Amino acid sequence: MSQETRTLATQLVRGMGSFFKLCACSRQNRCPHPYAIRYRDAAGRQREETGYATQQSAIERLTKAYAEKSNTPRQQADLKREIGRQRFGAYASNWLTRQRHYAPSSVRSVNQVLNGQVLPILESRRMNTFTSTVVEDFIKSMEDHSVGLAAQQNAFETLKKILLDARRRGGITEDPFDGVVPPGYIPRKITIPTLDEIHRLKEVGSDELRLIIDLMSGCGHRNGEAYAANLERMVADDVYRITEQIDGVKRERARLKHRKPGEFRETPMPPTVRDSLLRYEKDHGTDPNGYLLRTQRAPYWAHTTLEYQWNTAKKKAGITRRFTTYSLRHFFASNCLSRGIPVTDVAEWMGHKNINMTFKIYRHLMPASIGRAAKLLNEGL
Repeated sequence: MSQETRTLATQLVRGMGSFFKLCACSRQNRCPHPYAIRYRDAAGRQREETGYATQQSAIERLTKAYAEKSNTPRQQADLKREIGRQRFGAYASNWLTRQRHYAPSSVRSVNQVLNGQVLPILESRRMNTFTSTVVEDFIKSMEDHSVGLAAQQNAFETLKKILLDARRRGGITEDPFDGVVPPGYIPRKITIPTLDEIHRLKEVGSDELRLIIDLMSGCGHRNGEAYAANLERMVADDVYRITEQIDGVKRERARLKHRKPGEFRETPMPPTVRDSLLRYEKDHGTDPNGYLLRTQRAPYWAHTTLEYQWNTAKKKAGITRRFTTYSLRHFFASNCLSRGIPVTDVAEWMGHKNINMTFKIYRHLMPASIGRAAKLLNEGL
């Protein structure tokens, strides 16, 4: 330190750290400026804090930090230092292998986000150097490169999961998201097929495509969940239990998105969907395990199979509006919400990880609730 910013630094017990003032006052022990402290945490990283009004409060904070470091087992402290020294790219790869509850499709999605947005900027950074400033700079970098808001949100959420995991394990001392404003998310405009368009697609589509259209528009299935159509999942006349999906790339069975192995969700099954399942089974039968959809060359459908049949049906039906098979799930949500079904139920049936996602995408589809609430409340008055 220079003479101009002479500090009053008092060494405490060896290894505890020091407290001082950064002002240039000649009598620092009597000036009103706050004290600062400097110490090394359990991970061996030097920390500096300021804002302590009295010498005693600074010493008390140093004592607490020293006790925390002293009570940390040597092996645990070494692990924290090891995590802190790791590069983000290596830690992210290890983190992803530990997410055993992720379905294969989720792993692919995370890898796409990492390789597309996160790693090109943060791959070589050491874990213990992440701060809120680093995270804010990362968001700013995405903005400067005109990354779409939805992609920014996905990248931010992926980064947050990884860094908070490292913080929980002791590799990052401070919360790197403290005070950070996440990217604003504006959901893209969704296109919902009309009932007439759905009927036209079913009229010209194959029996297999009709079954998928019914499951997605009537029960809210995802593509891969519809591939796994099975009569054994009809657990009641009006309930369908979704227990798995077919990986549309590998053509193999996989657990549900956002679910652990063995977990399931149940959806309402309208009579139209029930009749469609039974009619398909009557006309085409099932495989030995009860699965309905298959091709001549493979036991399960794939995304390429659906894409070909979907585009062919749209062309035959003369539909030029741009929407995909996933739009059938939007139809399901719209059908539910427009008829007053609670959004909490819709989120559960659609398999969303949390209700916020349902609100973000479908809030504009919900009928006005304030006016309706006012009328209902008035009846009670």
